[in-house]
Amino acid sequence: MKSYISLFKIKLISALQYKAAALAGISTQLFFGFVFIMVYLTFYESNDTNYPMEVNHLINYLWLNQAFFSLVYIWLKDKEFLSMIKNGNIAYELCRPINFYFKWYFSMYASRIANVALRFLPVILIAFLLPSPYNMTLPPTFITLIVFIISLFISSVLVTSITMLYHIITIYTLDEKGVISILMVFGEIFSGGTVPIVFFPKTLQFIAKLLPFQYICDLPFRIYSGNISLNDSFSVLLGGVVWTIVIIIFGYLLSRKALKKASVQGG
Repeated sequence: MKSYISLFKIKLISALQYKAAALAGISTQLFFGFVFIMVYLTFYESNDTNYPMEVNHLINYLWLNQAFFSLVYIWLKDKEFLSMIKNGNIAYELCRPINFYFKWYFSMYASRIANVALRFLPVILIAFLLPSPYNMTLPPTFITLIVFIISLFISSVLVTSITMLYHIITIYTLDEKGVISILMVFGEIFSGGTVPIVFFPKTLQFIAKLLPFQYICDLPFRIYSGNISLNDSFSVLLGGVVWTIVIIIFGYLLSRKALKKASVQGG
């Protein structure tokens, strides 16, 4: 475990050095936050339809999605990992006295933590200081905030395990495009990163409930705003934990099988 923690620290310190990228990221998240809010407000103000989320709940959801974008972004690609697969250096991983899966898992998780650490606080502070109706508001209760933080942690572990899974599949396909890209688009939609799942048609909402992606964005952000009650939040946490364990175990077993049949390219 000490080896994995050391890898986590090294990757974290390395990623925290990119201050310029963080500033660019903050500007991007603020820009898209305003764009999404203006689009939704236009719909809300255009008619008296009973929407599935109150407008202040939705605005909290949108700002949280931007503030923690780097943490829950399902498309994260580790260029070193992918390059290692393509140029044949994956062979060296078989010689290291450390588990292949957990080494890269902690590395990817550190990248997410570093990226979000540099971005989320400025975005949230600015969102709170904005005038109504663009401003972000506090959760209904302090307990809600605690449950949200727990759910966000589960989300970060889950999305990293999903990202690891598609990197491992690349060992078989030798390319990260094609079918894997389609699967990631599918995951992005059903995570609620583009549109909250409560706005989906009933059939798509039913499909979303059968998949793990809803635990990445949709459910944690709705917990914060109070769109999901505290009683329901605990079942959400349990569901997220179960899916995380299942995907980590599956990814671990798949990585062991993939390394036995890996094709060494390049060298």
